[in-house]
Amino acid sequence: MTLVAGVDSSTQSCKVVIVDAESGAVVRTGRAAHPDGTEVDPAHWLVALQSAIADADGFDDVAAVSIAGQQHGMVALDADGEVIRPALLWNDTRSADAAAELVREVGAAALAERTGLVPVASFTATKLRWLADAEPENAARVAAVALPHDWLTWRLRGYGPAASSPRGPVLDELITDRSDASGTAYFDSKHDRYDRELLSLALRRDAAEVVLPRVLGPAEHVEGAGHLVAAGAGDNAAAALGLGATAGDIAVSLGTSGTVFAVTDVPVHDASGTVAGFADAAGGYLPIITTLNAARVFDGIAALLGVDHEEFARLALDAEPGAGGLVLQPWFEGERTPNRPDATATLFGMTLAATTRENLARAAVEGVLAGLAGGLDAIRAHGVRADRILLIGGAAQSPAVQAVAAQVFDAPVVVPEPGEYVARGAAVQAAWALNGERPTWPLSIAAQPAPDHRAEITSQYAARLP
Repeated sequence: MTLVAGVDSSTQSCKVVIVDAESGAVVRTGRAAHPDGTEVDPAHWLVALQSAIADADGFDDVAAVSIAGQQHGMVALDADGEVIRPALLWNDTRSADAAAELVREVGAAALAERTGLVPVASFTATKLRWLADAEPENAARVAAVALPHDWLTWRLRGYGPAASSPRGPVLDELITDRSDASGTAYFDSKHDRYDRELLSLALRRDAAEVVLPRVLGPAEHVEGAGHLVAAGAGDNAAAALGLGATAGDIAVSLGTSGTVFAVTDVPVHDASGTVAGFADAAGGYLPIITTLNAARVFDGIAALLGVDHEEFARLALDAEPGAGGLVLQPWFEGERTPNRPDATATLFGMTLAATTRENLARAAVEGVLAGLAGGLDAIRAHGVRADRILLIGGAAQSPAVQAVAAQVFDAPVVVPEPGEYVARGAAVQAAWALNGERPTWPLSIAAQPAPDHRAEITSQYAARLP
């Protein structure tokens, strides 16, 4: 049996899956937690990766490895390979003003055409502009810019600061893939090249000599410590690989953030900025919308009601569709789609009759899913088919989420068996790099709720949008 490993270095934790390269069967797994916060010293990610590998009984018998990770996070390195400052993560909104500046300076339509994106606070370019303005002394030290999965792959291969890395600070050994590079807002995924002019604009200096990770193709690899190392991927692109998603599949993921993404053969350029035109990890494209508020909304409302997740789901299912007119706009941590970084959550339609524990639980589920349904509509507006919805993420296993999803989305909903689909997708990439062919592993289905579309849910939610 030939084994390959896939890693998901997410916002909250690091997960490792080691699988049979032929069948995709999981042989063993490992996990370690990440610290909370919207800025994190990347050293914590490396410690978590090492702990998760140890928890999975190591990589000694593994032939190939791939790391997928949270997108956009800014890892700025100096000429010695040292991390200059804690990484700003995708959900750090302090660069909202910087994003607006970049849009004014270049123009939304031009940016969408050049990169597939209209910058918001999440994207790496906006964080570099924030760095240039808020910490110019740090910006002046930047010799390389990496994303979380790029940096972890580099460190896994033995590169890094000379004092702690056997191979030393060889910045030219940084690698990435199209999917993660496409989330920086200085990469052109249509022509597969960095836009150095936009990088320089972001950093407010000539960035011609700043090292950016070399972009590998889906089947390419480099040498690691006893195994091949694949390019890695952004988390959503890896999830698409793990699901085996093809044209007509729409993935809706409910994690810390909420995402809606599709696999397409043609790029999407949305000058409104609603849909981000990312690349996928298989040579195509991954139009996506992302919300900042997803499963943690359920956590918060369940805590407010003093119940666990099982009771929260029961309360939501005991309420009627539409929650008696109660509408939760769940922008607790600002929002990315729509772009409202300074927004707060709002509860509408409160009457004595409507304000019940059941309706509040239901409104939380409807609010999160209705926001994602709006994202699906935005993706469809670019000609993308929606033959079925693949509902994934920890919250997808909730019976309330499954039932409401079948009412909110006007396409059949399929819930795959619980699994680490980002890590599984990274393992797909590792097997692809090892064997030269993309594997086709079976996808197990946990639930297929009967279609029950209720247009009134999304209509009353849309009526409350500013």
